[in-house]
Amino acid sequence: MRTKTLRWNRNERRAPKKRQTSRAACLTAVFVLLVCLMIGAIAQARADKDSLLTAGFTAEVAAPLSDVLQVLQQVLHDGIIHGTLVYDREPTLTGATAVDSSPLFEPWKGLGQVFYKIRTNSIAPRHFRDSADQGTIGVRYIVQSVGPDRTRLHIDAVFVESAHHGMHPSDGSVESSEYKEFKDRMDSMLAERQEAAEKERREASLAAAKLSFVRQREDETTRLASTAASIKDLEERINAQRHLVERRVKAPGAELKSAPFHSSASLTTLGAYTEVVIVIVTPYWYGVETPEGQRGWIPQEQLESLP
Repeated sequence: MRTKTLRWNRNERRAPKKRQTSRAACLTAVFVLLVCLMIGAIAQARADKDSLLTAGFTAEVAAPLSDVLQVLQQVLHDGIIHGTLVYDREPTLTGATAVDSSPLFEPWKGLGQVFYKIRTNSIAPRHFRDSADQGTIGVRYIVQSVGPDRTRLHIDAVFVESAHHGMHPSDGSVESSEYKEFKDRMDSMLAERQEAAEKERREASLAAAKLSFVRQREDETTRLASTAASIKDLEERINAQRHLVERRVKAPGAELKSAPFHSSASLTTLGAYTEVVIVIVTPYWYGVETPEGQRGWIPQEQLESLP
C-alpha cells in the first residue's frame, strides 16, 4: 500500500508540468496565428494601395496611334498638371515638364509606349489622398495600339513626398482632367482636319466647275467657229449658185420681150447692168425675172455673168 501511494504522489507532481507545457503550446499557436493575420493584413493593405496607385484612367480613342501620339505631345509639353492645384486662388498648376522616365512609378514592362510629366516642389496638392507635405506630382501615360484606327490610352497620377517619400494616389481628378485636355485637343485637331478636307473638296469642286466652264466655252468657240465656217461655205455656195442663175444686162441695155422672139412685144426696157434671175433656159433665150418681179424674155447674147 505504501508503494502505490508514493507512485500516485509522483504522478500528481508531474501533472502540473504537463498542463504548463500545453498552455505554452497554445499561447505559441495563438501568437503565430496573430503574426500570420498581421502579415496578411499588411500584404492586403499593400495590395490595396498598389491597386489604388495603378487604377488610373483608361479609354480607347477612335484614332490611329500616330494621331494620338501627336496630340499627346501637346499635352505633355503644355506645362500644366490638369485636375489639381496647390492654392485655391490659383486655377491651374503650372511648371510641369515632360520627362523620359520617372522613379515615381514602377518600370513599365507591358506593351505600348510610356510617357511622363512631372511637377516638382508641389505643396499639398489637391485631389491626392492624404497629401499634406511638399513633393513631386507625376503623371504617366501608356499608349497602346489596338487596331488601325483604335488606340488605348491609360493615365495614372501620384504625389510623392520629398521628406518621407510617402506615395499618395490621385482620387481620379487628375487622370480624368488630363484625358479631357487630351480629348479636347484631339477633337480640335480632327475638326480642323475635317474642315481642311471640306475646304479642299470645295476648292476641287470649284476648280472642276471652272475647268468645265472653260471647256464649255472652248466647245462653244469651236462650234461658233464651225458655224462661221459653215456660214461662209454656205455663202460661197449661194454665190456660186447665184452666178449660175443670175445675169446682168449688157450695156447699153436690152428690151424685155413678152415671148422668146424678136418680133414679140416689148414689156419694158432694162438698163445696162440690171441684174436678173434666170427662170427658164432655151437654146437662144433666157426667161428672166427682174428685181421688181416682172418676168419676160431676153436673148442670151444680151446678158453676161455677174462679176
